[in-house]
Amino acid sequence: MDNEGRDEEEERGKSAESSQPPFLEVLCRSSGKVRRFAAGTTAGYALYVINCKLDIGVAPGLHIEAVKEGEEPVVFGPNSILVNYGKGWNLQTVTDEGHDKSIGMLQNSKKSPNFQSFKKPMTMNQPNSTISFQYIGKILLAFAFMFLLGGIFTFFLENLPAMNLSAVSSL
Repeated sequence: MDNEGRDEEEERGKSAESSQPPFLEVLCRSSGKVRRFAAGTTAGYALYVINCKLDIGVAPGLHIEAVKEGEEPVVFGPNSILVNYGKGWNLQTVTDEGHDKSIGMLQNSKKSPNFQSFKKPMTMNQPNSTISFQYIGKILLAFAFMFLLGGIFTFFLENLPAMNLSAVSSL
């Protein structure tokens, strides 16, 4: 009887595996569309694809999470593999609607698929990378202080033997 129970459990496990489709569905909360991804897709790539297909003015997804009513959501990092946790669990994007920084993140995530946008979002008020006269002046001032400090140490080291002799002779 034990062998029959084990066989039934194995068959149920095999049928459960074959009943699951070979893809995962992620609901985009801002557009309401469901996107399908192959098993083994990273959350960062899925989010990149979802954000690329959004219309202008729609809030982009910030990350993907698995949700189930009455349970704590499971958040996927950018390098996490998307997983279906079973019946009742749904994958969906999380948005931060109403903030101007999300528009900058959308523009950044559409530019490069290397997913560096998760580290630091682009903002519209970043300073220009042009070299100003103030910057050059600070560099020249730093060099002047370095040479002045070097000259003082050189003068001190050249006169050290003479100061040592005068200190010893006074004793």
